[in-house]
Amino acid sequence: MQNTNKNSFQRVGQLKVLMIIGYALIIIVAIITVSILAVKKTDNVLKDKVSSMVSSLNTQMKLNMDGYISRMETIGTLAFASEEAYTYDATDDSIDEYDALATEKIISDKLYSLCIMENFVDYGIIYSNNRIVGMISNGTKDLFGENLYTDLSGMITRPRTNDGWSTGYKANFKRIYYVKRVHENAILVISFYSSELESVFDNPDTTNDMDIRLTDRNYNIIYSSRQDEVGLPLPQDIDDLASRRSAATIMNDEYLVSVSECGDDWYVISSIPTQIILKEKNEMRIYIYMVALIATLLATLVGAELSFRLTAPVNTAMSSLTTKANIDQLTSILNKQAFEDYADARLSSQFSSEPQALLLIDLDNFKGINDTLGHDYGDQVLAKVGSILRAVFSAEDHLGRVGGDEFCVLINSLASYDPDYEGYVRMKCEELCEVFHNTYTGDDGTYKVSASIGAALFPAAGITFREMYKASDKALYISKKHGKDTYTIYDPSGNKEGTDA
Repeated sequence: MQNTNKNSFQRVGQLKVLMIIGYALIIIVAIITVSILAVKKTDNVLKDKVSSMVSSLNTQMKLNMDGYISRMETIGTLAFASEEAYTYDATDDSIDEYDALATEKIISDKLYSLCIMENFVDYGIIYSNNRIVGMISNGTKDLFGENLYTDLSGMITRPRTNDGWSTGYKANFKRIYYVKRVHENAILVISFYSSELESVFDNPDTTNDMDIRLTDRNYNIIYSSRQDEVGLPLPQDIDDLASRRSAATIMNDEYLVSVSECGDDWYVISSIPTQIILKEKNEMRIYIYMVALIATLLATLVGAELSFRLTAPVNTAMSSLTTKANIDQLTSILNKQAFEDYADARLSSQFSSEPQALLLIDLDNFKGINDTLGHDYGDQVLAKVGSILRAVFSAEDHLGRVGGDEFCVLINSLASYDPDYEGYVRMKCEELCEVFHNTYTGDDGTYKVSASIGAALFPAAGITFREMYKASDKALYISKKHGKDTYTIYDPSGNKEGTDA
């Protein structure tokens, strides 16, 4: 009997151990299963959100590049402001040599005045006899030799505008050329080093591991955040994802790649290793599995902790990327797309029954500041405008930079001023004008910054952002027409002159 009891006790003990082990295994398997599902879900969410953010950033860089190309083409077009530039022909033997030299000096002076603020390598006119007026570097002369005119003319690829962009001549990708036809015997040539594009492709701090490249139509690298890649073909693993696509974001196990076509069949291509994107998730995976082994008695608490620890890094990363994508880095207020989205949402939401107003602000003679003091001073002025807007308006109002020197404010803080919220809007416009009156720039503070303002009141001027923007733009036009440095409130009754300051 004693042996039987002993055996029974042993069997009970064994059963208890087996039950504990079984329960522990069930809990561990359940926790591991839930953890695996959580990791996969986080992986998918992170991939989708990061893909969206990288795509948005790549699109912004594409717009920056398009803007840079447009600015260079505009500078080239300004050369035609001088009649001598497009009427003089250095191949005409009937022109007296003295007259030719005098005319060429006029043209050269004009060209030098246009390019003095730019880091151009070349800015000049080349004639079919290889005669040069303006600034053509020895490097370009040596590179093209006797084919200077003919080969540069071959870079004109757009018949409608008689111009074109090119790089990679004789495998030299360090210089980018813009060529525009002046007349049948002359071309205008502008060139700059590809390294000048570094300011165009400014890499946000949150994506330090992202490589940014600009390639030609054959996917040869014109610019790269890795300087030693210029002139080389696009890396094969990136090319496999990016080639034959004009606008796409693709991810595989190796890379996340975003491509946007710009300019003259050129491509902005951003890439970042997938393992970098998922670094926080991979580190969390190891932590989850370790916790799962000791979570038999603490399943509920550990599960809650895991959920918090798993989602916190993702939310932090997404918040940081969203901020970078929505905020204009120069002025620290909303960029154009983000402001329009916020304004649309606000005007169409439950708050649309509340009084609101849209202000369109355009800096007066801003181009003169850039031309006189330089773009660095211009950037300082724009940054100062962002500070001014934050100081004048409340935290409830939406502030945005919607153009180079154009700003928008959606005033939401009007509820307490109803029904006389027009008076509040007028007060804010006057306050803003007064601040600008007291704002100067330049080393000696002699350049006054002023602004023209157009205001539209909701809902009288419109019920959508598009309608409000058009109304405020009309009011802004009246402010400009009346001498600038003033404001106008849009009058929807038909009085086109609106209400002036």
